[in-house]
Amino acid sequence: MDPTTDDDVLDAVGPRLRALRRDRGITLADLAATTGVSESTLSRLESGLRRPSLELLLPLARIYDVPLDDLVGAPRTGDPRIHLKPVHRHGMTFVPLSRRPGGVHAFKMLIPARPKPLEPTPQTHEGFEWLYVLAGRLRLVTGDRDLVLPPGQAAEFDTSLPHWLGSADGGAVELLILFGLQGLRAHVRTDPERASSPKPPDSGPSR
Repeated sequence: MDPTTDDDVLDAVGPRLRALRRDRGITLADLAATTGVSESTLSRLESGLRRPSLELLLPLARIYDVPLDDLVGAPRTGDPRIHLKPVHRHGMTFVPLSRRPGGVHAFKMLIPARPKPLEPTPQTHEGFEWLYVLAGRLRLVTGDRDLVLPPGQAAEFDTSLPHWLGSADGGAVELLILFGLQGLRAHVRTDPERASSPKPPDSGPSR
């Protein structure tokens, strides 16, 4: 029998909301302006001084684009499946492979084929990213480095540096991505200096 009580579930909502907001890089002021919920109410909700209600959680679930069950930590009745909901941004498709708010997020990223490769448009945001190329040739621009990663290679970089991902030759690219807050790093690494040279077929990411 699960010893978790309703009070335990409700007490965990505030920290979960705070972790999710910080993971998305959203301030309380921005969240208040978007949801119409006052900044003080949001702060009290995250600190546990305000009990969560459906009226408060529904707009937050829409803003964070997560199921309401994820916000309250509701049990999934033994179903281990992750119900994937692809997200389309900047002409690319991101398929979420993890469902827990906060911490490290896993995605499968699909870059479609184009008649001509796009020109890099580097951007920055908080966090750290690890990626592994499944198919195609990925062009990775990070800081002053311009690299080409073939299938089987990995890269890890600080997203506060200007960075951009795209196809190196116009062909489709599939890759796995782990994204976390600053300071959360994957254990699998590759040497950026060697990223433009294919590894031997039997080699893989080193630890």
